Amino acid sequence: MTHSCSSPEWGRSGGGFVISKYRSLFRTRMVKLIGKEEYPFYFGAKPIVLRLAGDLRRNMTNAEKLLWKHLRNRKMDGLRFRRQHPIDEFIVDFFCYEAMLVIEVDGGIHNSKEQKERDEERTKIMNRHGLKVIRFSNEDVQYRMMQVISQIRKNIQGL
Repeated sequence: MTHSCSSPEWGRSGGGFVISKYRSLFRTRMVKLIGKEEYPFYFGAKPIVLRLAGDLRRNMTNAEKLLWKHLRNRKMDGLRFRRQHPIDEFIVDFFCYEAMLVIEVDGGIHNSKEQKERDEERTKIMNRHGLKVIRFSNEDVQYRMMQVISQIRKNIQGL
């Protein structure tokens, strides 16, 4: 489930948006990948999105918790995944910098036509950042975990 945040709950100070707790993260945090260029850690996410991501990490869905057990602590081929990671104006369920891979776990609401269109638009935005997006339903994660793991591995092969 990707979350979007466009609330104007931040203030302006010295030419940049700031909330004191997130000031240094918002302005300067970059990630240098081996053999690749440098990427902004949160791909331009605003401070309010960072705060919302923290709330979502504390309130993960059951399907997200199940998948997280397989991704955390570099269990997936030694790669580090982050959960509820801000990217631009969105918060993605799981993200791996080394693979530039976003994993979304979608509930039933994502079956509606309107939500599918929104998901497609979010995927296009993330693709413009150089990210690959794969999606699984809650049911896939809960009842077909081995197929989900296999699909994730196919998307990270060659790293």
